[in-house]
Amino acid sequence: MPYLGKDWRSPGWSWKKTDDGWKRIIFYGHELEDDNKEIDLKALCSDNKENVFVGEVCELATAKRKKDLYNNNTKSQFVFTDKWIYVQKGSTKERHGYCTLGEALNRLDFSSAIQDLSRFNYVAKLFQLIARSQLRNLSGAAQKNYFNILEKIVRKVLDDHYNPRLVKDLLQDLSSTLHSLAIHVGRCVLVGNVNIWLCRLKTIHEWKQQLNNLHIPKQICNGVSFKELPLHTQNNILCKLSDACDIINLGQATPTLQSLSESSILWKKLCHFHFSDKQFCKNLVLSKSDHVDWKLMYFTLRKHYPMREQYGDTLHFCKHCSILFWQDCGHPCTAIDPDSCLMPISPQHFIELFQF
Repeated sequence: MPYLGKDWRSPGWSWKKTDDGWKRIIFYGHELEDDNKEIDLKALCSDNKENVFVGEVCELATAKRKKDLYNNNTKSQFVFTDKWIYVQKGSTKERHGYCTLGEALNRLDFSSAIQDLSRFNYVAKLFQLIARSQLRNLSGAAQKNYFNILEKIVRKVLDDHYNPRLVKDLLQDLSSTLHSLAIHVGRCVLVGNVNIWLCRLKTIHEWKQQLNNLHIPKQICNGVSFKELPLHTQNNILCKLSDACDIINLGQATPTLQSLSESSILWKKLCHFHFSDKQFCKNLVLSKSDHVDWKLMYFTLRKHYPMREQYGDTLHFCKHCSILFWQDCGHPCTAIDPDSCLMPISPQHFIELFQF
């Protein structure tokens, strides 16, 4: 005779036949991993009444103890290394509850993602958007995990000197948001003691000072240097840059690069990369000779429209399975043509995915 739980898909409870009839086995603590052991409830009741759990209460208490163990032994409250998660937006007969932004931040392995240079900019940009508008919507565990990963991001920049400008902007936005919430709003929206947030503000200020004092040593190269390359090669390298700040900073290195960085063709390609023709027509900027000033056009369009984002690796969303995953890791898809169901997720789209 089968004994099923409330969920008809589950394998059912564990039962044991006794002289008095069938009795359900109730697990406790480490006994959860052994289906053949039974707990003596009378002995537990005599020692500590808090150790007695029945049915689902026992399972919830054991899960909580595991989380507390992770919290005591690790810096982050929850330890997950998932490469994909199921995005649940509402309750159904098969699934109850929904997936929040904080849960996605906890479960997806962002700590390992920042070690990959192809994902670093993506994670940093996502954290910047969260700092601007979504920090108050995170749970306490998600906020703790957020700052732990942020510390690793700052440490990687200090060690590897990789993209410090992006992380400086991230810390600046985060500092402004925290100052506004901690000073003006306070306990209404912040999870935890206000003094903890003031300490975090102090830590962010220290990170900003460390990045401002960051000195990138000059690399010794025994081969061909950049300035020794042919002009067309240098120009091709400049055309591969998608950030105007990088082009301007590179143009300050040598007079030759200064001339190449002012090329109208270079700024025209940059405008066409980030903006559409329709946007050009609304904000056409002409010089005195009635020619388009593409450099001025670029900075004018940047004030009115968002620029195109480009990342080495991004999260993808499967519309068939409703699973969010890293592209190179894949996910268990059941569709006949999985590639037709994939959709790249930008950092802004990632946040919108969890807005209900």
